[in-house]
Amino acid sequence: MLSSGRRCPFVLVVVALAFVLTQAGSGQQPASSSPSGPRLNRVIDLFKQGKPAFGTFVQNFAVRTAMSVSRSDLDFILIDMEHAPYDVAQLQIFLMAMTDKQTILKKGNLQPNVVPMVRIPQYGRENLGFIVKQVLDVGPFGLMFPHIDTAEQARMAVQVSRYPQKKGAPDFNPEGLRGNAPTNAVWYWGVPGRDYADRADAWPLDPQGELLLSMQIESPEAVNNIDSILAVPGVGAIFIGPNDLSYHLGNPGNADTPEEEAAIDKVLQACRKKNIPVGLTAYSGEVVTKRLKQGFTFLAIGQDIGLTAPIDATLKAGRAFTKGPAGN
Repeated sequence: MLSSGRRCPFVLVVVALAFVLTQAGSGQQPASSSPSGPRLNRVIDLFKQGKPAFGTFVQNFAVRTAMSVSRSDLDFILIDMEHAPYDVAQLQIFLMAMTDKQTILKKGNLQPNVVPMVRIPQYGRENLGFIVKQVLDVGPFGLMFPHIDTAEQARMAVQVSRYPQKKGAPDFNPEGLRGNAPTNAVWYWGVPGRDYADRADAWPLDPQGELLLSMQIESPEAVNNIDSILAVPGVGAIFIGPNDLSYHLGNPGNADTPEEEAAIDKVLQACRKKNIPVGLTAYSGEVVTKRLKQGFTFLAIGQDIGLTAPIDATLKAGRAFTKGPAGN
């Protein structure tokens, strides 16, 4: 028999459980775990509202960097495993270090203020689905695929990123190929395993999906194929790689040529017709304002070494523009 000193905690647990069951029976659940509560991927929310998202590339996987960016004013980070080492174990440590308990407690839900996404090392022409699987199983909320040149490559990127769907599901295609073992991702997202399986899908193919799959356009071939790439269900965003594009156009490192601007504009206009977010790098206040005026909404404003003064100034310029008359 329980002693009187142990009854109180036991009774509290029973009462709490009864409350949760009552809420579940009435169709209500705590905001932090309910599919109808706040979306985990805040960048998708911004895109749905027609607002721009500002982020930075991170190649320094130190714990201190993770802690710094998690409390920054950025909307997302792109953890760069294309040009930095492909290290899934360190990626897991980095994501865990971004977990800010004070912010979670203050907000009362599991949506991170700064959304971690990963640029993988796999190019579109390389069929290496195991890389996608290993990265997603750690728990990021999106992937960036470098050098996507064709619709077939974009389709494969989507397929290896999503689980096979239920028979007869309206979003069955492109058929998912991802294997199911998301133990680390379930822990990081903070949701039940079944809930993770339902929500770890490509948006907007699945309107409730939390994974943003962005395709990088970095060659004339990709520019010419942009319409067919955008037609692939599950492509959530396009990101232009101006530096690589300059190399493929025969102007290595010079991204300011009329030829390149024409290619960038072609991609931009195609994305705007399809209402698909499109982005690129913008490393100064002048450039970020220019790109926002043109209609870009997915902007990487820095890279590598954390939140330097120039990155902070660029972010403030972008925020100021979106709050001004032109951004309303």
